Amino acid sequence: MLDGVAQALLAPPVNVLRLSLHADGLAPRIINLAAWRGHLLARLERQVELTADPVLAALHDELAAYPAPRAAAAKDVPRHVVAPVVPLELASPAGKLTLLGTVTVFGTPLDVSVSELALESFFPADAETAERLRRLTAR
Repeated sequence: MLDGVAQALLAPPVNVLRLSLHADGLAPRIINLAAWRGHLLARLERQVELTADPVLAALHDELAAYPAPRAAAAKDVPRHVVAPVVPLELASPAGKLTLLGTVTVFGTPLDVSVSELALESFFPADAETAERLRRLTAR
């Protein structure tokens, strides 16, 4: 699924927000890029507001400066609103994949090394996507 992505974006540590919105990353293959971009930027902006983390603020500014599709107007995703569900629609060799994401954040970890860890998992949003993913992984 990462064929064609610039190797520089895949060098550790990989930042999946940068990978998904960068023109040399997945952005050209995201069918609903305007909505997905708005969703990610709103989520990141909310994190910046809650934490005042300068690293996250710099990442937000970097991502917001990436070229946006024409449809990425303020009306697509209202400022300061994080929609509970925005599917990721991704073009793949097997066809369109519609994925729903969940984010798990470790809010009160006992180990400080996981205090800033957030895991985002994607699941098929429909039977067609599930079948296409099975075909892709069988190759």
